[in-house]
Amino acid sequence: MPVPDPTQAERARVAARIRACRRCPRLVAWREDGDRGLPVPGFGDPAATVFLLGLATAAPGNPTGRPFTANRSADFLVAALHRAGLADQPRSEHAGDGLRLSGAWMASAVRCPPPGHRPLAAERDACLQHLRDEWHALPHLRAVLALGAFAWDAALRAADVDPRPRFTHGARVATPDGPVLLASYHPSPQNTNTNLLTAAMFDTVLGRACAEGRYAPPTTSEEST
Repeated sequence: MPVPDPTQAERARVAARIRACRRCPRLVAWREDGDRGLPVPGFGDPAATVFLLGLATAAPGNPTGRPFTANRSADFLVAALHRAGLADQPRSEHAGDGLRLSGAWMASAVRCPPPGHRPLAAERDACLQHLRDEWHALPHLRAVLALGAFAWDAALRAADVDPRPRFTHGARVATPDGPVLLASYHPSPQNTNTNLLTAAMFDTVLGRACAEGRYAPPTTSEEST
């Protein structure tokens, strides 16, 4: 008989609080005026050791209720997760596409889609408790990979790191009571199309996050023979 997961109910409560959140008047007005859906909780494996933290929920993916879905940043990120053995398929197209993560969880620092995809610092701060709550509801979490300077700042603030180191690709900060924090350039088309962030660069930093998380991809039957 499967052993009950004592944190399952807490993850459900966190997700419900995120979906019901109305802390930011500008974001509430933006999402409701354009029928852009509800705030988006994180998605992934409840046994995740690695947490991928993005900037803000993108408007195209928001109605799906899943982060990193139906946009080019998602295409880059999920393909990398698939190469690393963290995702069972290389695309994230819609909520019913069957995507499953193994050892990983993904979410955004700001859970609503902001106008122009530009969240405000106050909106980041309003969302910090949601981020902390998700971290606490993932009992095996060991590493957070922040995608871009905005997410890096959110991760440092959520972990109460002070002073906060400046963002650089590949940065690493160990926290005394929480996960190790790592930084990468965001996988936006602006960065990937200009080769500021290449697939090889991202594979390297994602590999470091997996090592910090002590995550090893499951072997297939062919690999184990």
